[in-house]
Amino acid sequence: MFVCMAMAGSQPPMSSKSVSPLVPAAITAKCRESGSLLTTEFSNTSLLQSCDDSRRIQRIKKMFDEAQLSVSAYDTAWMAMVPTPTSSMEDSPFFPQCARWILDNQLSDGSWGLPRRDPSLTKDALSSTLACILALQRWGLGEQQVTKGLRFLDCNSASLTDQKQHVPIGFDIIFPGMIDCAKDLRLNLPFKSTDVDAMLTKRNVELTSGFSRNAEGRRAYLAYVSEGIQHTQDWDMVMKYQRQNGSLFNSPSTTAVAFSHLRDPDCLRYLSSILDKFENAAPTIHPLDIRSRLSVIDTLESLGVARYFTNEIKMLLDQTYQCWLQGDEEIFLDTTTCSMAFRLLRVYGYDVSSGLAVLKLPTDRLSPFSEDCFFNSLEGYLKDKTAVLELHKASQIIYPEEPILEELNSWTMNFLKQEFCNDSIYRDQIDESISTKIPFISFQVQDALTFPYHVDLDRLCHMRSIHHYSDIDYTWTLKTSYRCPNIGNKDLLKLAAEDFNFCQSIQQKELKLLGRWIIENKLDKLSFARQKLGYCYFSAAATIYAPELSDARISWTKNGVLTTVVDDFFDVAGSMEELINLVQLLEKGEVDASIDFCSEEVEILFTAIRGTIREVGDMALAWQGRDVSSHINDIWVETVKSMLKEAEWSKNKWVPTMDEYLQNAGMSFALLPIVLPSVYLVGPKLSEEMVSSAEYKNLYEAMNTCGRLLNDWRGVQRESEQGTVNAVSVLLHEGGRTLDDAMEEVKRLIERETKQLLKLVLLEKENGIPNCCKQLFWNMTKACHLFYMNNDGYTNEEMVGVAKSILDEPIHLSP
Repeated sequence: MFVCMAMAGSQPPMSSKSVSPLVPAAITAKCRESGSLLTTEFSNTSLLQSCDDSRRIQRIKKMFDEAQLSVSAYDTAWMAMVPTPTSSMEDSPFFPQCARWILDNQLSDGSWGLPRRDPSLTKDALSSTLACILALQRWGLGEQQVTKGLRFLDCNSASLTDQKQHVPIGFDIIFPGMIDCAKDLRLNLPFKSTDVDAMLTKRNVELTSGFSRNAEGRRAYLAYVSEGIQHTQDWDMVMKYQRQNGSLFNSPSTTAVAFSHLRDPDCLRYLSSILDKFENAAPTIHPLDIRSRLSVIDTLESLGVARYFTNEIKMLLDQTYQCWLQGDEEIFLDTTTCSMAFRLLRVYGYDVSSGLAVLKLPTDRLSPFSEDCFFNSLEGYLKDKTAVLELHKASQIIYPEEPILEELNSWTMNFLKQEFCNDSIYRDQIDESISTKIPFISFQVQDALTFPYHVDLDRLCHMRSIHHYSDIDYTWTLKTSYRCPNIGNKDLLKLAAEDFNFCQSIQQKELKLLGRWIIENKLDKLSFARQKLGYCYFSAAATIYAPELSDARISWTKNGVLTTVVDDFFDVAGSMEELINLVQLLEKGEVDASIDFCSEEVEILFTAIRGTIREVGDMALAWQGRDVSSHINDIWVETVKSMLKEAEWSKNKWVPTMDEYLQNAGMSFALLPIVLPSVYLVGPKLSEEMVSSAEYKNLYEAMNTCGRLLNDWRGVQRESEQGTVNAVSVLLHEGGRTLDDAMEEVKRLIERETKQLLKLVLLEKENGIPNCCKQLFWNMTKACHLFYMNNDGYTNEEMVGVAKSILDEPIHLSP
């Protein structure tokens, strides 16, 4: 349908926090008054009127109350091995409930660990199973379970030397260490002596080698895997990593081993707190509450349904912001959590500093965002791709003059590109039958590198995420594998798919109406003009996608079509007499029906523009309660006058200075007639003082400059052939630059204005422009970045397939 409609007329997004989860009665009434398509469509078939969906939303809301985390047989086993210090014999477990859990939770194949695990995680299962066997053997429990567990080890021992198997963190130190423990317990393990000797040799290599660049990270790593070292461990060194909650690295297994050796009361406090929460077992990392709950927000955003949970999101982010200001260790001692918190807080308008100057951390601790800090940490030693990915995503929410984030963006991008390439080579070497699911990190890395924040339109992101959501393996691995049931949730997937399809069904009807509008206004008769209805509507539907915002999408699209046609008229088709005639007509506003037009083209253009101004004015009246038609008309007048000036420059072969060019060219790029009328149609009432404020002016000037320069940067060849003045040609005319220099200067200006606009959009101002209105300026800039990402994608047809997928292809979930 998309292609046909486009021919008939011949993308720290619209923030989900700004869109109401239900359509207020007042908005529905406004839609009726304005004659919107929404009049019966949304009120009669609303997704939220479904009882199933209402219950689904209530279940999702419970995810905000408590972080869910799978328990770890491996870590539970190490807690079960902690002896009671009541006698010199130490012949009973300090945490007997953990031993009981092991007895009760052996899997049918004799192993312990995650149920329904991927075949590539057999080494993980071997590690968890051996740890549980050791715990039972230590206390003389579960002879039958031990026998079954040994049988599993025997049947799967070949995986110990299988290079295609995923290797848990520290496996080459910890597993041989457990073999030593088995010898002390006089437990015969079913492993070949050659395999055992090879593992012991490998452990010795691991313990004696390291990287000079990351000496601190290596020390942290050796402390983290203490259960594989034990009697030769430097416990004074290990305890330097103890956190305020009493843990070592938030790891139950490491903390349990340390407590067994040192009887540290803070370690005991931590271990006891785990059982207070999980009753008789331990997760592999605790606490993970902040990261897990922030991941829920991130998932809701990526799936396009965050707007149904605005209150829950605000409450959670308010809590996170307080933790941020207090320098909470759960945030700042975990790179992934810190990066995610920074990104989401910024996107939702909280004032957080990239310099992290407010942290109440030791004075010798570097900023978590610095390369030196990362590569002197445990995550850096382990080359933690999840942490680097979150750092990279955080670096994209960047304001002007933030060198920390600029440096962060550079080194994380290089790291991820290299690691993604290595992952691709590795996956090509693995038998496809091992796993049918995409590793979560692989999809995320590819996505982040291909679609940076300033390029990715909301609905494109949502569509990709929904398509991949059920195909991704949401399993993470530390010393053992774990899952967060809040992520990879079927309720989320179903809600997202139904919401996407519901919005799409409304948009398809809107696009048909717009196709008829093109014909009724004879715009299809203008042979000189690019026919871009599909592209214009795509940029609206991919960002202003909520059903109740139909008026804004229609206004955006109609004005987008008209600005494209008018731009072509001024650039290539209209005589100077015709251009002046059109400008004068628009300056006069409503005119006498008997007026003479220079040409049929002028009449078509003027009539279509005037009709659209009246129509959008009527729609805005219902939303704003005041007439804003004169403001919309003034915007159009300013636009065509700036286009006329450029036409005069071209005719007279006049090359302005760069300042003169930018002052006029931003307006002539004609984004204002598209965005500013739509600002009146997204909900909040805007006073005349607001739309004449410095904040408003700064928003549209930054947007204009970005759009104009992106067009110039990618369209320099076409515009040079047309003899049109362009930013690149202006810089070349000033002298002292090569073409490459001029292109690089334009690119630098684009980056500067994009950062400035993002800051203006995200930072909340008291009594300032409402966020949902400011988001439209960012939406337009992102659309421009997408269209001009590789070349002049607005003029050519390379985006047709992308637009078609958003507008024409519903999402079908597997049963």
